[in-house]
Amino acid sequence: MTIATPAGMQITAEIKPGYEQILTLEALDLVAKLSRAFEPRRQQLLAARAERARRLDAGERPDFLPETAHIREGDWKIAPIPQALECRRVEITGPVERKMVINALNSGADSYMTDFEDSNTPNWDNQITGQLNMRDAVRRTISLEQNGKTYQLNEKVATLVVRPRGWHLDEKHVLVDGKRVSGGIFDFALFMFHNAKEQLARGAGPYFYLPKMESHLEARLWNDIFLMTQEELGLPRGTIKATVLIETILAAFEMDEILYELHEHSAGLNAGRWDYIFSCIKKFKLDKDFCLADRAKVTMTAPFMRAYALLLLRTCHKRGAPAIGGMSALIPIKNDPARNEIAMGGVRNDKARDATDGYDGGWVAHPGLVDLAMAEFVKVLGERPNQIDKQRPDVNVTAAELLDFKPETPITEEGLRYNINVGIHYLGAWLAGNGCVPIHNLMEDAATAEISRSQVWQWIRTPKGVLEDGRKVSAEMVRAMIPEELAKVKAVAPNGDNPSYQRAAEIFEQMSTSDTFAEFLTLPLYEEI
Repeated sequence: MTIATPAGMQITAEIKPGYEQILTLEALDLVAKLSRAFEPRRQQLLAARAERARRLDAGERPDFLPETAHIREGDWKIAPIPQALECRRVEITGPVERKMVINALNSGADSYMTDFEDSNTPNWDNQITGQLNMRDAVRRTISLEQNGKTYQLNEKVATLVVRPRGWHLDEKHVLVDGKRVSGGIFDFALFMFHNAKEQLARGAGPYFYLPKMESHLEARLWNDIFLMTQEELGLPRGTIKATVLIETILAAFEMDEILYELHEHSAGLNAGRWDYIFSCIKKFKLDKDFCLADRAKVTMTAPFMRAYALLLLRTCHKRGAPAIGGMSALIPIKNDPARNEIAMGGVRNDKARDATDGYDGGWVAHPGLVDLAMAEFVKVLGERPNQIDKQRPDVNVTAAELLDFKPETPITEEGLRYNINVGIHYLGAWLAGNGCVPIHNLMEDAATAEISRSQVWQWIRTPKGVLEDGRKVSAEMVRAMIPEELAKVKAVAPNGDNPSYQRAAEIFEQMSTSDTFAEFLTLPLYEEI
């Protein structure tokens, strides 16, 4: 099938039946306009990221920006939050797959963050069918017949919030003037064109989660995109609302500034914990004094994670903004009641800590956790939709506390093998088209896979990368373990004989033992799908 495209735009992927409903000339025209207007700035900001990374590799330490002190010290608040976003005690997340969309909207959560990014393999079919699913979900016509069962929406559903791809990701199948468009702009523009007015007519609006930002200037870029899009579509300023995931160590030093840049479009901040840990490893990967323990030991009670969580909470509430807690990756364990109770206890403790601290809500990855998480927030909030009025003037987080990276030990063979196993398992599933994968009773997405491969890379290189038994983690050790862990993955993965797992093992070995550190594992992987 062929479709009409704006002048200067080329689509290199197959247009399957139905795709023309999303890839209309008018919708693509918005993609092209936004791309031409903002692609140069995106590239400048990505170049600025690379330059900042070089300075960190050379030993620079991040700090709060002196040039924006007046923003941090000023007395201002974000614009009022719309009613549909006032109550976000439990938010469920998941990819844009049709059954997931229906189950998540029906889950009893207050909000559903539907994900074009980390829990989604961004192949062409997933991106476009995801947009079709969004169109049908917004209009409440989404349904599915599968294995003799009918899935359709309940009367009451969660508020829809959409996560487009981060600034570092392209949409390789769409070129404007010979250059790839931004994946985030592509996802955002198509969703806005087809759904914003319909959402407003139904009493909500176009709400977004913005991932992977490293500075307030990157937030300013999104804000300017919002302004232009609202003008193009004839929407009032401030119609779009966006929650920013603070999932990079550099963004943690600019939380006030990020809220300020989005001001009339802001819907608060979220503590994106897994990407945050990955960001810390990535930014200090060459620091000989930096080394984190086994992934399982790096929890929200670790000093640097506790500082980050409390600073986010204080910053948001000071500015009248919601503070949303991060994801507990634990999921129900159906066939082992004893282990399931331990896992559910972990979720309860996580949500109870967030609620008691003052957070307005938190994330879960599985519908079976919604009621459990909701109960912990209701214990603290009662009937109140949020606790933004709970100010935390007692919290005064310093740069040194944000950079207090502990625990450093233990590093165990079990932890090393776990990272290798999860990395291969997740990459194999991702290459096969699934970006949200239950592994070892945890829901894994790209962020947790990033921790796994970056920890292995860094343990090989740092003098502190020593196992409990005294052996130094080495490339040879990792290479020897990879075929053993690949065999284990193939034995348990639903499609373990898929050649994607063998390819995943090759990619994991290359990424973890290479002299250079790949910025994001999804970048080289994307070129293979």
